[in-house]
Parts: sequence; structure tokens; C-alpha cells
Amino acid sequence: MNMTIANPIYDAVFKYLMEDERIARTILSALLKKNIVKVEVRPHEYANDKRDTLSVFRIDFGATVREDDGTERLILVELQKTWLETEALRFRQYLGVQYQDKRNIKEDSKDGNALPMVAVYLLGHKVGEIEEPVLYVNHRSYDYDGKEVKKGLPNPFVDSLTHDSIIVQIPRLHGQINNRLDKVLSIFDQTRMVNGNQQMLAIDDRTYAGDDEMQHILRRLLAAASDADMRMDMNVEDEYFSVIEKRDTEILLKAKQIAQQKVFIKEQENLIRQNKAELEQNKAELEQNKAELEQNKAELEQNKAELEQNKAELEQNKAELEQNKAELEQKDLSLKKAVQAFRSAGMSIEAIAATLNMQPEKIEKMATE
Repeated sequence: MNMTIANPIYDAVFKYLMEDERIARTILSALLKKNIVKVEVRPHEYANDKRDTLSVFRIDFGATVREDDGTERLILVELQKTWLETEALRFRQYLGVQYQDKRNIKEDSKDGNALPMVAVYLLGHKVGEIEEPVLYVNHRSYDYDGKEVKKGLPNPFVDSLTHDSIIVQIPRLHGQINNRLDKVLSIFDQTRMVNGNQQMLAIDDRTYAGDDEMQHILRRLLAAASDADMRMDMNVEDEYFSVIEKRDTEILLKAKQIAQQKVFIKEQENLIRQNKAELEQNKAELEQNKAELEQNKAELEQNKAELEQNKAELEQNKAELEQNKAELEQKDLSLKKAVQAFRSAGMSIEAIAATLNMQPEKIEKMATE
């Protein structure tokens, strides 16, 4: 049958749920895929980030794990839950506190080795394009050539400096139950919200028939749903996140406007740089054209001077030609008179031609003119 339970994504409900050691063991065993025989809430277990920013709820557990060979070891589980998207730096800061906490050093460690730590993140938002609801991030050790090193590991010193992580994307939970972890995490499935009331989830308890651990979880969430103080705490969280969402919407809007202004300013700067470059190019071309104009002017002056010189030489040549023509005509006249004189003296045409070294025909023509 269907039953209405409190939504454990709320900090108040989640805290109430994890205060039950049996439930904490059930949830952590499913997440870690280990047989956890004991869970102890560590000091400063419940912590919320300051309420002027997005909420990050944190619980630190000391979990005693029984391995397959029967040995038991204590590990530190850093569980952090958030409704909305937050910076990874905030999670890293919490981890930094754990690394610095001397209480996380093994009591029987002579070398000061710390407890192995697993960081669990229950996220109320999606992480990029990762589609898997649960992501296991386990560290490995490699040599220089990239070959995995297994001999001597696990090692307390190495484990003190590194940690594994489990990331749960609550929005990726869609009612698919294929294994133990799916069943445990199904109580966080937000697709089961009751008529848009995010404070309540509708659960079919027949899904968990015969599972005492899950039935125990459902009973505690059912009790939380009917608790007036719990409902009041959830209302406070709703009001708080409503304010946060409104504020973040305004911030995002302003950020968008600022980003658009930055893009506009960038475009204007690029346009100014482009115009400046074009202006410099035009200036350079103008200087080049001016230089070419000056060069053309100089060449024109030179051509004009050469033209004047050629004109003067032409006039001089013309004068010399006229003089030569006059001299030639004078010479022809003198020659003609000489021929006529020779003819008057009774010399023959042939004798005159021989004397003057000229053709007889020409001498005859001169004698008759």
C-alpha cells in the first residue's frame, strides 16, 4: 500500500534519520558495499554552512567495517549533503578540516597514521553530463610506466594521504531498483514527490516487503512526516531556500547582465582596436601616397627640365641645320659657278667631272642651269 513519508533531502529529516544507528549502518553499508557492524557519530557531527550561502549539511561517522576474512577496521566516513549546486571548494574545505583533526589519528598508530577516509556526497543537483546516479571514485597507485602497483598496498601511510569518494546524484534516481544500493537510495527519489509538495514522498511499501531494515527506515520517515516540529523545521528550510533561490535568481540575472555588458564592452574594444588599426593603415597609405606624389612631382619636374633641354637642343639642331643648308646652298652655288666658268673656258664635261671628282651628268646639269 502507498504511504506518505517525510522527504529525507531536508536537513532536519536527514539528521533525524541518521541519528538512528541502525539506519546509519544500513545506508552506509549499502553505499560502501561493506559489512558495517558499528557506526559512531563523530564529535561536531552535525554542521551546516553559514546560512548566508547555500546549505551544506555534514555528518562525520566512525564506521567499523568487518572484512571478508573476519578482521575489523575503523574508517572515517565524511558524509555531506546539499540541496542545490555549490562550489567544490566548500567540500574541500570540510575535508581539509578532517585531515587536520588530530582525533582522526589511529589510537594504536606509532607512526601517526590517520584513519582511512571515505567522502560521501549526496547531491541535490546533477553533475555535468554524468548519467550514473552513483559514482565511485577510488584511488589507485601506479609506477612511472603507468603499471598499477599492488604489492604492499593497502598501506596505512598511503591511505592517510588519499581517500575514496562516493558521489550520489539524487536527481538521477528514477525508481529503478536493481541492487541493494538502489533500494536504499530509493527513499531519496524526488520523482515520488506528493502532488508537488516536496516535503513528502509517496512510497509503495510493498516494494520493501520482507526487508526489515528498509521497513525500519520507512517507519522512521513516517514518524517524521507526522511530527509537528519536524514539519515546522521543513517549512523553515523551504522559506530559507525560497529566499536563497530568489536571491540566486537575482544574482544570476545580474551576472547575466554583467556578462552581456562585458561582451558588449569587449566588442566595442575590438571595434575600437579595429578602427584604430584601419586608421593607422589609412595613415600609412596616405603617407605612402604622399611620398609617391612627391616622387611623381619630382619626376615631372625632371621630365619638364629634360623636355626643355630637348627643346633647346632641337632649336640648336634646327639652327645648325639651317646653317648647314645655307652653307650647302652656298657651296652648290660656288660649285655651279666654277662649272660654268670651266665650260666658258672650253673644258669638256668629262674634264670638269674629272677635275672636280663628280659625275658627268651632274656637271652637265650644273652647266645648263
